[in-house]
Amino acid sequence: MTAAKHIATLKIQRGGAGEAARFERFDVPFEPGQSVLDGLRWLRAARDPTLAIRFSCINANACKECMIQLDGETVYACTARLEPREMTLTPLPNKKLIRDLVTEIAPPSERFK
Repeated sequence: MTAAKHIATLKIQRGGAGEAARFERFDVPFEPGQSVLDGLRWLRAARDPTLAIRFSCINANACKECMIQLDGETVYACTARLEPREMTLTPLPNKKLIRDLVTEIAPPSERFK
């Protein structure tokens, strides 16, 4: 007897600044212990390379880049756990939207002009 394949459904807000927001749903493989960022990285590599996300886990000095809203709560995508259910992902509401889940995070004094 084979184990049932578990799926997490990510409902992701898509679009850029000045565009009407739309939601797209994606099924991603689920295994216990995965982070939401693991699901987003799999999605971008295997299904939709146009998905805009930001992360820099390899560089501890750049932490906080993967902040998003998960079901209306602000979380780090790298520490929030993926679950076998529909999860709604949106960009941070108090930051300038760039595209999809990417918002402006650099302080104004550090931005390129």
